[in-house]
Amino acid sequence: MLKRVKFDDDDEREMDQMWEINVKAPWRLTREAFPYLKHSGEGRIINLVSMSGKRVKGTLAGYSVSKFAFLALSQSMRNLGWEDGIRVTAICPSFVNTDMAGGVRVNPKDITQPEDIAKIVSTVLSLPNNAYVGEILVNFSLEKT
Repeated sequence: MLKRVKFDDDDEREMDQMWEINVKAPWRLTREAFPYLKHSGEGRIINLVSMSGKRVKGTLAGYSVSKFAFLALSQSMRNLGWEDGIRVTAICPSFVNTDMAGGVRVNPKDITQPEDIAKIVSTVLSLPNNAYVGEILVNFSLEKT
């Protein structure tokens, strides 16, 4: 598991690894799939970005930087594929009851459940090209600004 990279960390290796996983891997995968998605005329890409791609909490810059970049990549994919019927949706959940949320000080039953994200994905995938949803923010609590 990657450590939480703070803005003032001197070691950039973790940041490089986050960039590889959260930005470059989806970039590479989608580029390979794009010709097939174009051919279908109704290609769908669902990117699980994270609420960390919409805002930064504290000084944990590394994860958020990579997720902001992933959101930008999603928008770029959308722009490129739009005329060919490709629709790209960025789903931005806060904590979901998975291993990754293991250290959160909230009852796991009170946070978003994986099956809730699955329902959202299923709904988005069922929409026609003329009912596009670009981003979906999912949170289990009200965030104070």
